[in-house]
Amino acid sequence: MIAINNLTFEIGARALYDEANWHIKPGEKIGLIGANGTGKTTLLKIIVGDYKPTSGTISMAKDLTMGYLNQDLLSYSSDKTIVHVAMEAFERQNQLHDEIENLLKKLETDYTEDLLHKLSDKQHEFELLDGYNIEYKAREILAGLGFSDSDCARKLNTFSGGWRMRVMLAKILLQAPDILLLDEPTNHLDLPSIQWLEDYLKAFNGAIIIVSHDRWFLDKVINRTVESRKGKLTVYAGNYTFYLEEKAQREEIQRGEFKNQQSKIKQEERLIERFRAKASKAKMAQSRIKMLDKMERVDDVDDDNPSVNFAFRFSKQSGRHVITLEDIVKKYPAIDILNGGEAVIEKGDKIALIGANGKGKSTLLRIIASADHDYKGKVTTGHNVSTTFFAQHQLESLHLENQVLQELQAFAPKHTDTELRTILGSFLFTGDDVFKKIKVLSGGEKSRVALAKALTADANFLVLDEPTNHLDMQSVNILIQALEQYEGTFIVVSHDRFFLDNVANKIWFIEDQKIKIYPGTYAEYDEWAAKRKLEPKTAIPAAPQPKKEEKKPEPVKQPQSENKFQQLKKLNQDLAKMEEQIAELEKTVKQLEAQLADDKIYTDSNKLKDTNASYAQKQAELKQVQQKWEALAEQILELEA
Repeated sequence: MIAINNLTFEIGARALYDEANWHIKPGEKIGLIGANGTGKTTLLKIIVGDYKPTSGTISMAKDLTMGYLNQDLLSYSSDKTIVHVAMEAFERQNQLHDEIENLLKKLETDYTEDLLHKLSDKQHEFELLDGYNIEYKAREILAGLGFSDSDCARKLNTFSGGWRMRVMLAKILLQAPDILLLDEPTNHLDLPSIQWLEDYLKAFNGAIIIVSHDRWFLDKVINRTVESRKGKLTVYAGNYTFYLEEKAQREEIQRGEFKNQQSKIKQEERLIERFRAKASKAKMAQSRIKMLDKMERVDDVDDDNPSVNFAFRFSKQSGRHVITLEDIVKKYPAIDILNGGEAVIEKGDKIALIGANGKGKSTLLRIIASADHDYKGKVTTGHNVSTTFFAQHQLESLHLENQVLQELQAFAPKHTDTELRTILGSFLFTGDDVFKKIKVLSGGEKSRVALAKALTADANFLVLDEPTNHLDMQSVNILIQALEQYEGTFIVVSHDRFFLDNVANKIWFIEDQKIKIYPGTYAEYDEWAAKRKLEPKTAIPAAPQPKKEEKKPEPVKQPQSENKFQQLKKLNQDLAKMEEQIAELEKTVKQLEAQLADDKIYTDSNKLKDTNASYAQKQAELKQVQQKWEALAEQILELEA
């Protein structure tokens, strides 16, 4: 479908891609992943022809149609209604519609056979192209992306940038191209719209390439993962979770090979040093030096996953009840948000507040954080509660002329510079990055600074509104680690379901103008909500019981009737047999590791699956035999004592 061969793309002296290769096949649903700055968006622009490669080729069929959603479309504006903008996808149908209208007007004054034949031909083609249903199709997709019937009559330029982007996504989906290239398609979508898009893309017949930081979304949609890293493109035959597992296995093998090689190199170097001192062995020493020089070195594994190594603390503990909401009534002219809303946030709660846009999530957060006082009812803040409120508009309150470190120094003067630099390092500001001025930072970098500020506050209660916006996967992982370490209480709104599933122990949602509470993780809530759609009366399930710990293998017991000598003889025989088993299993595991280290295996998903299964089975067998060997060895030692 599309073949990328030996692609090199340079920006100044830096090679973003260096002889990269990738073949895209029909029907593949691909997640293009990698750290910020590795060229994912650039690669999409190269594929569609916006950028020209420095060298290499991109081959594709001449009649291949592509639909490309990119963040540049945020600035698109039109005074047409959003239905008409979406219907621009049907280029030929629209052309036929105009031609049919013109012919009908002409027939009012010039009723001829020729005009009738032309009209009949045009109407026939229009019908074959399903032209009479294009408005219905446009409205259907717009509804899936969160637009109401009344919204469809509004002009595009009356919507905010995020909603305009949804219209552009609808237009691209309606084009039904051979391949969709989607750059961050879930940005600006709420959870119901993301879930609708997942279902749509899963059923889409063409190929798809998705750049996204939404792990949950990728897992639901893609069947291939391509990692952009160090100028190369590496293909993994599965979704994002599969990629993580396979990459971990590859890295484990590489790490083992690196350690073994380093051990061999040190051994050779020691021998060389010994041989050099003897004239009779000098030739042998030179031979070994040449062998070392020719040796193809195995690189150590790079750690791409920074960890949070700072303890986020606060000076005082809150009381048991952090926030109590009683009979809250909140209304806007066009919508009622809450009518008798009641809930209690208790110390240690980690709450995810979820739902569609416009249902009042941010409004409820502002009420909880005392940032909105225009409501009826009672909000009680508990004993010793100190609150920090993070929202996207707070990025604008950053001091643009401050350096990153200065911004935190001014906000958290009790922390030492070393502590602040450690915090900033956790949020990917390392070395001289801390001296960058706020004004030169990207949106994602500003978000990370604002989050670092929020977490350095002496607060035992955090209110976080969309903290994952603008964050890449690395940054989301850092935030997850920070909140897992945080010992206070928090409530968070986010559309990143992986993030929510990893940080929340309670789910809140607004339904029938009430606050409803699900006591569990997001994954548990998601499963319950799916059942509830089919069976509305489905009750909230009980919390899952903890898994029982696996029992360790017990030492092999020998009959009491045997004397000590006979027992020792038998145990030593069993031990020898087990040692043979261990040697054979270690040999098999090594062979399987060699197969998994070969990149070719990752292009054949069935072979990869079988090899992985064999590798896991043999490792488990090896571990079991080793444990039995240890148990027998202990018995022998006891008998010999």
